[in-house]
Formats: sequence, C-alpha cells, structure tokens
Amino acid sequence: MGNGIAHTAGAAGLNVTLIDVEGSILDRAVNTISSNLQRGVDKGRMSADEKQAALGRIRIAADDQAIANADIVVEAIIEKFDAKRALFQKLDTLAPKECVLASNTSSISITRIGASTRRADKVIGMHFFNPVPVMTLVEVIRGMATSDDTYQRVEDLAKRMGKTTIEVNDYPGFVSNRVLMPMINEAIFALHEGVATAEAIDGVMKLGMNHPMGPLQLADFIGLDVCLSILRVLEEGFGDPKYRPCPLLVKMVDAGWLGKKTARGFYTYGK
Repeated sequence: MGNGIAHTAGAAGLNVTLIDVEGSILDRAVNTISSNLQRGVDKGRMSADEKQAALGRIRIAADDQAIANADIVVEAIIEKFDAKRALFQKLDTLAPKECVLASNTSSISITRIGASTRRADKVIGMHFFNPVPVMTLVEVIRGMATSDDTYQRVEDLAKRMGKTTIEVNDYPGFVSNRVLMPMINEAIFALHEGVATAEAIDGVMKLGMNHPMGPLQLADFIGLDVCLSILRVLEEGFGDPKYRPCPLLVKMVDAGWLGKKTARGFYTYGK
C-alpha cells in the first residue's frame, strides 16, 4: 500500500518521501513503482519522460526525521492498534505543528489513534484501496476531534491524486470492511464446513453476483493475516459473535499461509 500511495502521489506531481525502517523494503518498493509506471508507458498512458519525472519526485528514507518538513503524513503499517499508536505518538513529536497525520487503516478507530497524540484535530483516516494506482476510492474517516480544515486538506489531496473520496464515520471497519469482511468470513466458513470447494464458492460469487473476483481469492490478495486482524477489530469493537473469525482462517494464519504474498492461501501462487 505504501509504494502504491507514493506511486500515485509522484505521478500526480507531488513530492513524496517513502519511509521504512528496512532499506531492502525501500529498494523493492522503488523497483515496484518503476515497473508499474513502465506499464503505463507501455500502454501509452504516459511518456518515458513523465515516468522519470514521477520517479524523481519520490525520495526514500530509513529515518523518521525525514518527515520534519511534511505537510501530510500517510501511515501504512501493519493493521495493529498498538503499533499504530506507537508510531503516531512518535510522528506527533517529529512532524511540523500544522502537519496532518493520516492513517491508511482499514478498520481501526481514528478517534483512538488521534487520542494518543496532542493533535487529535489533525488526525484522520485516509483509506486507500489496493492496488492504489488503479482503484479510485478513498474512504475518508473523521475521528471525534478531526477538524473541518483537516478533512478539507485530505479531500483536496485525494482529488489531486485522481481519487474519489467518500466520507464515513468512525466505526469499526468503517463501511468497506464492515460489509466485505463478514462476506469473506462466511465464504471461509462455507469452505470449512465442506459446502463447496474454493473454486466453486468463488465461481458462484463471480457468475451469480457479478463480482470480478471471488471472496476467497480476494482474501488471498488482501492477506489472510490482514483479514483476521480486521475481523478481530470488528468482533471486539461491536462485541457481536457474528464477526467471529472462522477457525480455518485462524489455522491458516498460524501456519503462515497468508495468501498471495506467501504463495499459499486458499490457492497456490508462483513466487
């Protein structure tokens, strides 16, 4: 998600710094961005000069101090509240006073994240969809303290990046994952109970519901660990057993079968 956001920002004419603690991840991200931009060149959507200009706007850094001059920071780390809280507390001390701190979280409370900082009015959810350069939607989530100015700045940024924003309120899973994850979980239960094969379950949803991708394949692309984390946020946030993760999902995550990124999930993939 981070490299997709950086790619989209750079292609839109924005200067962006991509930060990670591991240099190898940054190198891989730049190579991915370059390859994806080249795909646009090959399809005639941009020129080779435009590709190089976009790459030239993207800097990489392994030090959080690089945010010292940022206007907006978009966090895209693991979907765990404790990790996000610790990062936002750190960002709060390093970012300029007027800097907006946005989270790409797909389920975690923006209000809780904002309350861990001294600038809750400048904390907001900016939930991009994967793959970021292709998907047009950005869910924009206000926390209880998020100001109108912060919302406007993020909406303006998203529009400059060619995205369409939809405002939602701060509830577990927001809209997208509150609707999507129970469907994915129910598909896993259907597989777990032997109702049908993975291919059959996905086939019914693609052919019968006109979904471009079946729920089990989609779960593989999202990452089964991410799906599990979101379901647990929903279960805890609503206190409702209908969000209980399927035991098969839990076992697969325990086994390290996380979907496409590990080459094995409900389907198998080449490296």
